[in-house]
Amino acid sequence: MEDVQNRQAEVAMSIDGVGIRNLQLPLRVSQRAAGSQHTVATVELSVDLPAHFKGTHMSRFVEALEGWKEELSYAGVRDLLEDIKHRLEARRTRIIFLFPFFLERRAPVSGIRGLQAYECRLTGELEDDRPTFLLEMTVPVMTVCPCSKAISEEGAHSQRADVRLCLRLKGFNWLEEFIEIAEASASSPTYPVLKREDEKFVTEHAFAAPCFVEDVVRNVARVLDSHSQVAWFRVEVESYESIHAHNAFARIERSVGSR
Repeated sequence: MEDVQNRQAEVAMSIDGVGIRNLQLPLRVSQRAAGSQHTVATVELSVDLPAHFKGTHMSRFVEALEGWKEELSYAGVRDLLEDIKHRLEARRTRIIFLFPFFLERRAPVSGIRGLQAYECRLTGELEDDRPTFLLEMTVPVMTVCPCSKAISEEGAHSQRADVRLCLRLKGFNWLEEFIEIAEASASSPTYPVLKREDEKFVTEHAFAAPCFVEDVVRNVARVLDSHSQVAWFRVEVESYESIHAHNAFARIERSVGSR
């Protein structure tokens, strides 16, 4: 049968990325505590396309995934990228995994357990046999406004905030470590389940550690700036203000070790 994709393109222009997206598949993600957890990823696969080819072979992307072990690891994703690059005869290939990562969290006093989800995105690229990996995640936290606390006779306004991490990694690292860095940088982590004694503890703990979004973003960046497995990072903190009709945010982006 004729291979239409290999026909000469009517418009001789190279394409930076062509492929498939919104494909869902099971995924196993390593856990620091023990073994791995099963989750579901939404996947995007793409390659570059030279100017002289009319199209790429879309089915080969799915075939590559069918032969993959479905385990998210540095070596596993690199092997998948190499396989796709070979199948599609490409110079550059990219894969994106969007998935929830779950951690069991214990309430600080009662110890009641619940699962908390963290939205994660891993992008792997392979160009001229050089792999690069970009990890993104969103970590919910709580902040108490230092200004509100300082000027108020009673209480202070508090709210949830998101810490968004974007990390260019040198190698494998536990997702849990970066979640902990973000949570430790705010007034308090958030929890899936809290009883009254837990709410009392969390409130008092958070009010003892008030912080602006500027404080949180600097706290996170200070740790990442000396991390051995991070080559570059962007961290953004967005606060969903409880008494203002707007959100507040702060962002730091830099290569590790530069000031």
